[in-house]
Amino acid sequence: MSKKYVKSHKVKESTGDRIFGVVNAVILLLLCVVTLYPIWYVVCASFTENTYLVSHPGLLLRPHGFTLGAYKLALTHPLLLSGYKNILIVLCVSLPVNILLTILCGYFMASKKMIFKPVIQFLILFTMFFSGGMIPSYLNIRSLGLYNSLWALILPGAMSVYNAIICRTAIEAIPDSLKESAYIDGATDLTILFKIVVPLIKPTLAVLLLYYGVGHWNSWFNASIYLKDNDKLPIQNIMRSILIANSNVLNSAAADNDQVNQFAEAIKYATIILTTVPVMCIYPFLQKYFVKGVMIGAVKG
Repeated sequence: MSKKYVKSHKVKESTGDRIFGVVNAVILLLLCVVTLYPIWYVVCASFTENTYLVSHPGLLLRPHGFTLGAYKLALTHPLLLSGYKNILIVLCVSLPVNILLTILCGYFMASKKMIFKPVIQFLILFTMFFSGGMIPSYLNIRSLGLYNSLWALILPGAMSVYNAIICRTAIEAIPDSLKESAYIDGATDLTILFKIVVPLIKPTLAVLLLYYGVGHWNSWFNASIYLKDNDKLPIQNIMRSILIANSNVLNSAAADNDQVNQFAEAIKYATIILTTVPVMCIYPFLQKYFVKGVMIGAVKG
C-alpha cells in the first residue's frame, strides 16, 4: 500500500472532535496539576526556611531561603532512624511470608481436584468479608504473646485473600497441558508450583510484592495498638506523631535542641519526603510488571 493512498484515506477530524480533544487535554492537564502540585509543595516546603512557611501560607512554587536544616535534624533523630529500622525488619520478614502463603493459597484455589476444596475455599473467602473486630483481635494478640512485638505487625496480616484471588487468576491462565505433562513425568504439586507455575506468573508476583510492600509501608494503625515502646514504632507512626500530635515524639527526645523550634514546620515536610521517596524509587522498576500483572485474566482468548 503506497504512502499516497494512506494519506488520501486519512479520516478527517470534525470540528466537534477537535473541540473535544482540546477540552479533554485541558481537563487532563488540570488534573495533573491538581495531583502533582501537593507533592511539589511538600518538596519545596521541606527546603524552605521555617520563618517563611509560617509568615507566608498559601501557594509555594519554589524553595525560599534554601536550607537542608530540616533534613539534617530529621536524619539525626534516633526515633526516625529506629522507625526506618523497624519498617525494614517488617518488610524483610513479611514479604517472603506474604508471597509464599499467597502462592500456596492461590495454587490451591486454582486446582481442580483438591479434596474438600469447596469447603476450604468458602472458609478462606469468608474471612475476606467478616472478621472478629478490633477488640477480639487485640485480645488474641495479647494471648499469643505478640503484644509490643514486631511480630504483631507481621503474623496477623501474613496473607491477603484479595491478593490470593489475583494469584489464583494468574495461575488459572496457565494451560492445563503444562501441568498434566508434568504429572505424567512424575512431578509433584510442589515441583509444578515452584518450577513451572511460579516462573510463569512473575509479573503477577511483582504486583503482589508491590501491594504487600506498600501496605506494610503505609500501615500505622496496628502499630499504634499493639506497640507501646517508641523505639519499636515503624516510620509511619513516627511521621504521624510529628504531623498530627504536635511533634510530641520529636520534642520528647530533643527538648533541649533549639533547632527543633527553628525547623519545626519544615521538619514535617522533610519527614513526608523521607518516608515517601523509598516507595517512589522502587515503583519505576516494578511498573512494567505492574501493567502485565493487572492485565492477567482481563482478556479471555
